[in-house]
Amino acid sequence: MEPRHTISVWVDNIPGVLSRVTGLFSGRGFNIESLCVAETMDPEVSRITIVSTGDEQITEQIIKQLHKLINVIKVVDLSGVEHVEREMALVTVKADGASRAEILRLVDIFRCRVVDVSPTTYSLEITGNYAKMRAVLDNLKVHGILDIVRTGTLAIQRTKKD
Repeated sequence: MEPRHTISVWVDNIPGVLSRVTGLFSGRGFNIESLCVAETMDPEVSRITIVSTGDEQITEQIIKQLHKLINVIKVVDLSGVEHVEREMALVTVKADGASRAEILRLVDIFRCRVVDVSPTTYSLEITGNYAKMRAVLDNLKVHGILDIVRTGTLAIQRTKKD
């Protein structure tokens, strides 16, 4: 399995920048697994968090090309530094009969939240890193996932402890 790369890109908050940034990935046949974009504290600057898997050399080339793009302010490959990642998912899962109690145990174990209940389903809010998301979803599959919506990965570099 190829390594995952979490790349943070600060850009001018103007139309067309996201298209140029993602174009670098698609132009090299590099898949984007996750993409999150939002304004920073400065409304004129947005931060793009991209997660992809791939060869180290291709990733290096993409980062170099990102630095050359007009409207790109800063690029950091968080994969090489200590960072915190989180993702959120809303999941609707079948929950009838005996499975209801089992699903509630999973919710408790993984520190999820039940956000909606019907006689035959639960809708859950799951927040965590990539490994936790995979673990929760793998455990819920046996009960029958009916629908899922994911935010994609958000990441921030850890501050250095003096």
